Amino acid sequence: MDGRTAAVTFFSLAAMKFRAKIVDVGCLNHFTRIVNTISKLTKTCILRLSSDRLFFILSDKVASGGVAMWCQLFQGNFFDEFQIEGVSAEYNEIYLELTPENLSRSLKTSQNAKAVKIKLTMKHCPCITIAVELPSLSHHSRIVTHDIPVSIIPRKLWNDFEEPSVPDFDVSIYLPVLKTMKSVVERMKNLSNHIVIEANQNGEMNLKIDTDLVSVTTHFKELGNPPWVEEETQSYSFERRDSTNMAKAKIDIKRLLQFLAGQQVNPSKAICNIVNKKVIHFVLLHDDVSLQYFIPALA
Repeated sequence: MDGRTAAVTFFSLAAMKFRAKIVDVGCLNHFTRIVNTISKLTKTCILRLSSDRLFFILSDKVASGGVAMWCQLFQGNFFDEFQIEGVSAEYNEIYLELTPENLSRSLKTSQNAKAVKIKLTMKHCPCITIAVELPSLSHHSRIVTHDIPVSIIPRKLWNDFEEPSVPDFDVSIYLPVLKTMKSVVERMKNLSNHIVIEANQNGEMNLKIDTDLVSVTTHFKELGNPPWVEEETQSYSFERRDSTNMAKAKIDIKRLLQFLAGQQVNPSKAICNIVNKKVIHFVLLHDDVSLQYFIPALA
């Protein structure tokens, strides 16, 4: 980073402030599990901070073969203190690019913490600084500090990280128990690099492997079909079709397993939406967290 770039970065950072604090152990553990999940799904992502929510965003173009992710948390359900001054009064948000694995590692030291403070700072570069206050036998607390390098995303690029639009899907179905599904997919990955997910509006889902040497299908029945998935500002609907007709998509089995193996969100609802031969859209819903994950279909 040359002096001019550093000066511009420092100036932009000086206009923005962010600090937060978690005291409740349950909230801290829940937040840590979410960050761990994100770190399993992507090497880098965008952390979007607003006055009431945090977002973890991966915006690879699904149409070009990339996966996409959108995870949102309501900050009031996690943080005891939360203060933000964004790029301006009109745009009171901050967009940062970071490596979620670094954030996950820093939170591993906080399992027995009295409190965790998170702050946007300027060290040798812009950083998210995690200060973990640990209990001590003496009267003085021990503070462990982690500086996580971040890149500040300028306002002109924010439109690249909007919530992904969901095309009208052909089938929406509740997923089986994720651990069960993961176990099935783990066995199948030794047989093929690809897997077909198919489902209908009759609560039936099949996971299929079909190669020149072997054909394997695992059937799930009576899973149930949500008529729609409704969030705060958005609802997804689909056209009615013959309930027994299967919609399907062939996807990279490693991407599916990565999604299933990384889950620590413990969702109350797990939903799979299928756009026939185009994309698989997973939605995990918890009381205070929603995670969307898109895997494009293979030709």
